[in-house]
Amino acid sequence: MIDLYSDTKTKPTPGMREAIANAEVGDAQKDEDPTVLKLERMVADLVGKEAAVFLPSGTMCNQIALKTHTNHGETVIADRLSHVLISEAGGPGLLSGVLFRQLEGNAGRYSAEQVEEAIQPGSRYQSPTTLLWAEQTNVYGGGVIWPLEQLQAVRATAQKHGLKAHLDGARLLNASVATGVPAADYAEGFDSTWLCLTKGLGCPVGAVLAGSAEFIDRARGYQHRIGGAMRQAGIIAAAGVYALENHVERLAEDHQNARMLAAGLAEIAGITVLNDPPDSNMVLFRVDETGKSVSEFLEATDEQGVKMCDFRAGQIRAVTHIDVTSDDIERALDVVETVANGR
Repeated sequence: MIDLYSDTKTKPTPGMREAIANAEVGDAQKDEDPTVLKLERMVADLVGKEAAVFLPSGTMCNQIALKTHTNHGETVIADRLSHVLISEAGGPGLLSGVLFRQLEGNAGRYSAEQVEEAIQPGSRYQSPTTLLWAEQTNVYGGGVIWPLEQLQAVRATAQKHGLKAHLDGARLLNASVATGVPAADYAEGFDSTWLCLTKGLGCPVGAVLAGSAEFIDRARGYQHRIGGAMRQAGIIAAAGVYALENHVERLAEDHQNARMLAAGLAEIAGITVLNDPPDSNMVLFRVDETGKSVSEFLEATDEQGVKMCDFRAGQIRAVTHIDVTSDDIERALDVVETVANGR
């Protein structure tokens, strides 16, 4: 099976498995696990923050950041395509009791002018706006990358009005590798950000939330409250250390494979590519003109050994990652062409 469903489908490489097996461990909840401490320091330095905390998942990073930055009844500004709104099971309402002012951006990226218009100071009748939320890259926009200048502008607008700012950095390193802009430059001025280890980096579990020392100290309290504190977590943190040392620059291969896939799909009759060339490792396309529904199309490709995602609004998504080679892309294109032509 060539699994293009998501970059969450990656499996640990032999080198990563060896690092896991040989990990030095301790009680992470007591700050005694040297591998966890090393990973946290590596991520904090990478994104230009004072401190970091290793957590089981990216969703937990987002939810803890949201809880740490806000009070119940406050309003958060975010694009309507934000992961926190679409794929976190109502966590913001359940855990933080906040409202969202949803902006209609361009594939998940909004403007400083939109932020200005959305901010409300709060009164006895209105919820105060206290937090700005951005996502780099934006998954539901198709892995699009915020230009640094645009991200700086919305962040500066938030600062001008006294808002905190959070950067969902699940695929921040994809953006950094694709553009050459250091992750710390994208994260500069944001009060918190995080990196996911389980997507392009290929780890089996984990994410790391970073911010000021004071923010992380408060975040650790919420980590414990919601069950995210761990013991000998160096076993899994070792995978993250290995990935940061070995798998970051190779993200460029995923981007190259995504461009190869998009270009090939664009040449197949009945296929409409929506983001050619893709910004990072995601390709979005439609199959309306093949005479097949999305479900019919995906069932047929799945039967022939290629798995992709029924994404949203009639779109199919294919995601490249560490377990997908250029040969796999060629095979996937053959399968898509066969299905599109009804053979």
